[in-house]
Amino acid sequence: MASQNNLSPSPGSRHKRKRVGRGWASGHGRYSCRGLKGQKSRSGGGVSLRFEGGQLPLVKRLPHRRGFNNIFKKEYSVVNVGAFNVFQADSVISATDLVEAGLIRSCDKPVKVLGDGEIYRTLTIKANRFSAVAKEKIETAGGIAERI
Repeated sequence: MASQNNLSPSPGSRHKRKRVGRGWASGHGRYSCRGLKGQKSRSGGGVSLRFEGGQLPLVKRLPHRRGFNNIFKKEYSVVNVGAFNVFQADSVISATDLVEAGLIRSCDKPVKVLGDGEIYRTLTIKANRFSAVAKEKIETAGGIAERI
């Protein structure tokens, strides 16, 4: 059993550093493993990682990404008025009910109701935002558009 005072690395796990430019006898002398002349043999020589040998570079082939990202933009989960016909008449609908019905994915984002489609039931809908058309259609059907 090996004790702490005679531990050594496994054979072959450690390699000696290649010492270049130390004479012919070392096997790595004179040109120091760089070959003869050329861009890659010079000090600081070589091409950049993005250089593609004169081919039109990837950066120039791609379209420019224009505009900017507004970090203050508020994203809404959108539901159309026509989707509310799956609920029973005279029921109160909130974001959790919409998730259970599969109309939105989660309650993380605020809910906005848009006016596409027709509503045939009297419902009380609780949401963060309503479009003008959606609010009008809900109230025409006898329901209430309640803003949270």
